[in-house]
Amino acid sequence: MPYVNIKITREGVTPEKKAELIRGATQLLVDVLGKNPATTMVIIDEVDTDNWGVGGESVTARRKQGK
Repeated sequence: MPYVNIKITREGVTPEKKAELIRGATQLLVDVLGKNPATTMVIIDEVDTDNWGVGGESVTARRKQGK
């Protein structure tokens, strides 16, 4: 039973885009590894930009600086 965990920043990703991610990740496992889509689990975790850091700074701070 494949388990895929996608982590994205919480910035207004639509339900339609999330569904597209789920379909795409599932299909990738079918195509590459021959996995059964009925038993493939895809979880999307949305993380606040204050809780996501890159280069020693939060994404919120980086975005304010235009990075």
